[in-house]
Amino acid sequence: MRGLISAHEQKLETTRFEKMNVILLDKVENLGEIGDLVTVKPGYGRNFLLPQGKAALATKQNLTEFEVRRAELEKASANELASAKARAELVDEMELIIAANAGEEGKLFGSVGPIDVCDAFLKVGVEVARAEIRMPDGPIHEIGEFTIGLHLHTDVNVDVKLKVVAGE
Repeated sequence: MRGLISAHEQKLETTRFEKMNVILLDKVENLGEIGDLVTVKPGYGRNFLLPQGKAALATKQNLTEFEVRRAELEKASANELASAKARAELVDEMELIIAANAGEEGKLFGSVGPIDVCDAFLKVGVEVARAEIRMPDGPIHEIGEFTIGLHLHTDVNVDVKLKVVAGE
């Protein structure tokens, strides 16, 4: 039989399931737009949204401060979206070719992953971050043509053809 709950245990039980209210300072995928007041789990808010500068705690002071900065934040977001669309036009309809060591049956010795794709983009003069590359089937282990995605902004996704050929 369990006795009374200590103050520490009671505090843990009450804080474990509480939610956190935040104001979004940037558009966050599957959460909201700039200026939205949203409720999130404390860990998501504390460990991702707040440190990344994507949100601020929803206090009266932060709400008034946000209203003052709203136009500035929206302008910055519009600039980011415009630059992402410009980058998307650069890579749209692009076909990347990566040469990799392969055996006779078309199997690669190793694999082609996001780092290799980044290097291939750099060779053609387009800068793409590793985190922006989406490989839905994971690393590529064979020769052939594949479609990979680039996630340049929350509103900008582009598909790029990737051709892996035997070489080196």
